[in-house]
Amino acid sequence: MNSRSKGSSRKKLIWRIGIGLVLLMILGLFGIGNYFYEYAFVPGDKDFISQGSAASTEKEQAAEQWYQDSENRQAWSLTSEDNLNLQALFYQNNASEKTVIIAHGYMGSKEDMADYAQMFYQLGYNVLVPDARGHGESQGDYVGFGWDERKDMQQWIAEVLTQLGSTQEIVLFGVSMGGATVMMTSGEDLPDNVVAIIEDCGYASVREELSYQLKQLFNLPAFPIIPVTNLVTKVRAGYFFSQADATKQLAKNTRPILFIHGTEDSFVPLSMLAQVYSATSAPKEKYEVAGAEHAASFSVDPEMYQTRITAFLNQYVGQ
Repeated sequence: MNSRSKGSSRKKLIWRIGIGLVLLMILGLFGIGNYFYEYAFVPGDKDFISQGSAASTEKEQAAEQWYQDSENRQAWSLTSEDNLNLQALFYQNNASEKTVIIAHGYMGSKEDMADYAQMFYQLGYNVLVPDARGHGESQGDYVGFGWDERKDMQQWIAEVLTQLGSTQEIVLFGVSMGGATVMMTSGEDLPDNVVAIIEDCGYASVREELSYQLKQLFNLPAFPIIPVTNLVTKVRAGYFFSQADATKQLAKNTRPILFIHGTEDSFVPLSMLAQVYSATSAPKEKYEVAGAEHAASFSVDPEMYQTRITAFLNQYVGQ
């Protein structure tokens, strides 16, 4: 074999090794992306989510007892646009002409929302508490982080109007992922019956929240893991989570909105409150709860929490 042939063979070998290494890197990245998809998007027990504590105060115990009483609750259901059976609890408040739809948080369920449900009920509202897709009794094999759930929320709004009549005034309320859900819903074409929105500790966008958690939990940078996981999410769940941006939806919002956030939130950082608050030009208020961790604002200061919500709603409901 002459030197030219040897050189050509060596180049081919190097080229093949290079291609092999690139393919291994791509496979490795998609393996990592698939791992993080399973970690964050597939419903199930999550070791990074603290388990909710049992009702401790007499008021919390009373709320839980009222909430669990089968005489007070009705089961509602509907079929989502992508053919999932979605379940909800409904609490009829006499002949009230106002209804709140409550959205729970990530890996939670409708059964977690007793305190919030009773608060709104005592304010004179009918209360509807759905299980988000992939949570509780609702079907679904992935978490939409508020993006697909915004479409489900539109269907629940329509169901309220079908069941209770076209004169109902509707308030959307959500905590954590539920807060993101109602913010993402705010940018959709909603009936005039939706008169106000309240969000508690929702994130500005799924991309930012996952990047933040990647750093907090694994001390890893967003690139290239987040873009690869985004692609895996499109393949497995049918949507790019980069689309799920509450700030872009809020830019289209016209409803009055109250933003609530705990100052010690280590799961959705307080800095995101400024982002979502500045994203909308609609009438708005913000309420920072001193010392409150994630989704703990109501339990830290229940009296002021209810006072602020009542004052906000009194401006826009029943007017």
